[in-house]
Amino acid sequence: LCLVASIVTGVPVKWVEDRMENLSTTSFARDYHMTAEIAAKNDGTVTGLKVHVLADHGGFDACADPSKWPAGFFNIVTGSYDFPAAHLAVDGVYTNKAPGGVAYRCSFRVTEAAYCIERAMDILAQKLDMDPADLRMKNFVKPEQFPYHSALGWEYDSGDYHTAMQKAMDTIGYRELRAEQKAKQEAFKRGETREIMGIGVSFFTEIVGAGPSKNCDILGVAMFDSAEIRVHPTGSVISRMGTKSQGQGHETTWAQIIATEIGIPAADIMVEEGNTDTAPYGLGTYGSRSTPVAGAAIALASRKIRNKAQMIAAHMLEVSEYDLEWDVDGFQVKGNPQARKSMKEIAWAAYHAPPPGMEPGLEAVSYYDPPNMTYPFGAYLCVMDIDVDTGVAKTRRFYAAG
Repeated sequence: LCLVASIVTGVPVKWVEDRMENLSTTSFARDYHMTAEIAAKNDGTVTGLKVHVLADHGGFDACADPSKWPAGFFNIVTGSYDFPAAHLAVDGVYTNKAPGGVAYRCSFRVTEAAYCIERAMDILAQKLDMDPADLRMKNFVKPEQFPYHSALGWEYDSGDYHTAMQKAMDTIGYRELRAEQKAKQEAFKRGETREIMGIGVSFFTEIVGAGPSKNCDILGVAMFDSAEIRVHPTGSVISRMGTKSQGQGHETTWAQIIATEIGIPAADIMVEEGNTDTAPYGLGTYGSRSTPVAGAAIALASRKIRNKAQMIAAHMLEVSEYDLEWDVDGFQVKGNPQARKSMKEIAWAAYHAPPPGMEPGLEAVSYYDPPNMTYPFGAYLCVMDIDVDTGVAKTRRFYAAG
């Protein structure tokens, strides 16, 4: 309507909405009905998982879901646990609601999947009369099992779930809190207090870093990223990426990666991202993908520059490139650190006196197609005190370790 109004009136027309209008009519995120069944032995060892999801997509899809995975990444629902067998079915339905699937926090249904399995594990702990933390520790994927292939097809690259959970438990004094909780329950039964105490336990393994072309595409376009980096004769740098910061501080992160790899101060590095006139190939910023995908492309492009710089430095110092070693901001001769060339000196030489037969200049382009997703993990523990008469709840402790 804004476009039509602008055409009809011949002047720019802008639509301004308030927050409530945006949330109620533009899009929504969390409308999944999830049913989970866990098979387990009497000692708490899980043997199987079956999950069905009814996913409300609204009137039409409005987010950049990888088309190879229409249900997003819900198949991370086995979470941090070693399920020998699992089955997942997701029914996506279109309704008369506003378009769904927008990620207010976290991406591609990972949040719902984590909630689903954690709630199911809590229920299992209740049915078996086990401590929920102990049940989780019993079923975590063990460090020696990595890289771990989940029953739903993902390859977890690394993790140490037991250490993360144990650190969280030790930090808040978990066993002491459980003893206090039990004492409060007894006091409540005796009518000595009207306050109850709750301890919440959860653990997550997330799947992020959308980028591997074998897994991810948008309408057939592969989701890997690229980076262009150019070192000027003065030693300053301009770098371009296809990502776009939404407040994450990409400009700082990208400059730090380049500074670490080629030794030029971050203050001398200009970062230009998301400019559609100049940006290299990239699929944007969402799904916690920028650093593991674009960041890796930046690192690889920087290393290409450093490799060429090493050959130039060897020519300048009249030694073999294999006789040089990297030191913070330049190359030095092994065993003779006084014989060195800084990256600024090398950059100048790259443009006015490169080695014979070498193309002048100092720049690189890198396309990075990740071999795998990334699998961050963490433990959350929450302690609350609740007045049963007034409903007032106070958060005493909230601890996260990952």
